Amino acid sequence: MVPRCQVEVLYFAKSAEIAGIRSETISVPQEIKALQLWNEIETRHPGKDMNEVEEKSKDIIKFTPEKLSVDEASQLVISPLCGAISLFVGTTRNNFEGKKVISLEYEAYLPMAENEIRKICSDIRQKWPVKHIAVFHRLGLVPVTEASVIIAVSSAHRAASLEAVSYAIDALKARVPIWKKVRGCP
Repeated sequence: MVPRCQVEVLYFAKSAEIAGIRSETISVPQEIKALQLWNEIETRHPGKDMNEVEEKSKDIIKFTPEKLSVDEASQLVISPLCGAISLFVGTTRNNFEGKKVISLEYEAYLPMAENEIRKICSDIRQKWPVKHIAVFHRLGLVPVTEASVIIAVSSAHRAASLEAVSYAIDALKARVPIWKKVRGCP
């Protein structure tokens, strides 16, 4: 008979969620290798892949005449795999080239605009390890202080999401067919 020993396995964070317990004691051969122990743990929790904590990346693109929500954009990019969410919120200011502004008016050629934003998201994914990207743009009239664009990006670490958000707004302004008309006082 092969000599056996008792091993206490402690589960933390996601592994505790998957296993549904915090600890258990397992009887295993004394000469067990790490991979064999891992396989033993997985057989005790059938149908639960301890390695499976991956989630599919999302690109969310939204054009709307409705008021934009920073909370909605940030909630859409939350991931348990990420420790950073970076946001850019572009708002209508009350002046442009020394003149008073009442509102901005935006229009876009939507099929082309959506396609170009998808390309920007793809570019971002090639440059930085990000998880989710949300790009919201307002259409129609946008009064002073309201958001005209919101970009939210999640990533494991802050540098990637911060750089991706900066790249996204610069690329959006340069490449996406969105037209802005300034409405002000005469």
